[in-house]
Amino acid sequence: MAKLKGGIVGCGGIGCSKHLPSINKVGLCEVVAFCDIIEERAIDAARKFGTPDARVYTDYRELLKENLDVVFVCTPNRSHSEITVAALESGKHVLCEKPMAINYEEAMKMVDAQKRTGKLLSIGYQNRYRPDSLCLKELCEQDTLGEVYFAKANAIRRRAVPTWGVFLNEYEQGGGPLIDIGTHALDLTLWTMNNYKPKYAVGTTYHKLNSQTRSGNAWGDWDPEKFTVEDSAFGFVVMENGATIQVNASWALNTLEVEEACTVLCGDKAGADMHNGKLTINGVTCGNQYTMNPDFKPGGAAFFDSEGAEKPQEKENRIFLNAVLGKGELCVLPEQAACVTRILEAIYTSAKTGQPYYFD
Repeated sequence: MAKLKGGIVGCGGIGCSKHLPSINKVGLCEVVAFCDIIEERAIDAARKFGTPDARVYTDYRELLKENLDVVFVCTPNRSHSEITVAALESGKHVLCEKPMAINYEEAMKMVDAQKRTGKLLSIGYQNRYRPDSLCLKELCEQDTLGEVYFAKANAIRRRAVPTWGVFLNEYEQGGGPLIDIGTHALDLTLWTMNNYKPKYAVGTTYHKLNSQTRSGNAWGDWDPEKFTVEDSAFGFVVMENGATIQVNASWALNTLEVEEACTVLCGDKAGADMHNGKLTINGVTCGNQYTMNPDFKPGGAAFFDSEGAEKPQEKENRIFLNAVLGKGELCVLPEQAACVTRILEAIYTSAKTGQPYYFD
């Protein structure tokens, strides 16, 4: 079977460490066009991951003139919408990195373009494809937890501020940890709850540690002059059905309660959390409290281990590419991702105004 023809826009860290290795591992698509504003990065990516005749561009508009089936958008947040809309309108299916866009208006331009063109659009929320996430989603669909009326979306690092690229640049990224890692936790929470109808949000952001030096940061000291985004952000979201969600995101917080891309769900039948890197279900049975931890190791076969198991980012690409081939459905829908962006923007807006943000 002939492989799909793909192009990638953005050959930096996320493109070369997540998407391109996953595309090659899945084997359904060959990348024949590479684009980056830094030509050397595109050339290097093409050599490592492309076909022998792969073309290199510094302008995404030129790449979109190619006869491609799919385009992977792996650029800074500000350009997600512009490039995705152009790619869809040029007849390509698109997998865009998270977050969907820098704000809700730009996200809806992507949704509208997808509807207008009929092409597929998905967003890179690969944490949905972890074994614990898939198990929790199935338990929610089975009504094991009942009505989930309280949740936490947690993305907390102690001292792990990304000091490369444009992560600290508010203009390019639209924010700091909330839009970078908080977006994963919020997506996971909304998806497992299957609740995409927010009513209002209250948010706070902090710049408490930005100016520190000798920071003990995992990736070396940051430059205080360039650290223009928040170091922490917290939100309280009330949904139309009365459910409440706490959103906690930080790159640098003086805490030992560290976890990333995790959710806590509390229902009227049972609860679930992802603390300490494992999924725990809690509830009451036969009049007694219980906790249960699903075992995601395969087991039962001598000399077999799970090291070769499909990684979440590989599953993400396989599901997307199979959907393009008409062999399955998307998992991450553009309307869902747009709701995540809408809530993130509401938290930022509330933090700036000091007032609750009410959704229309």
